[in-house]
Amino acid sequence: MSNKLFVGNLAFQTTEHDLEDTFAEYGSVTEANLVLDRMTSRSRGFGFVTMESDEAAQSAISALNGKELNGRAITVNVARPRGERPTGGRDRY
Repeated sequence: MSNKLFVGNLAFQTTEHDLEDTFAEYGSVTEANLVLDRMTSRSRGFGFVTMESDEAAQSAISALNGKELNGRAITVNVARPRGERPTGGRDRY
C-alpha cells in the first residue's frame, strides 16, 4: 500500500494546515498539499496528504473517509499515479 493519500470534497476554505492537523491524529504527516487552480490560485477542492507509514495511512483512511471537515464529508483513499493525460483542445488536429 502507498502512504500517499488523495483527499477529495474539501471545502474551499480548507487550508494545508487544516489537513495536516486533521491527519496528524492518525500518524506523522510528512506532506500536505492542496491543489490550486492555476488562473485564480483558489483551491480546486482536493489535495494530497503523505503519511510517514503505510499503517498511519490505513488508519487515516479508516477514520476519516466520509467524516466531516469544515462542513463537508471528505473522501480519503490511496492516491493513484497520474498516468497519461489527454492533451488540450488545440492539439487535436
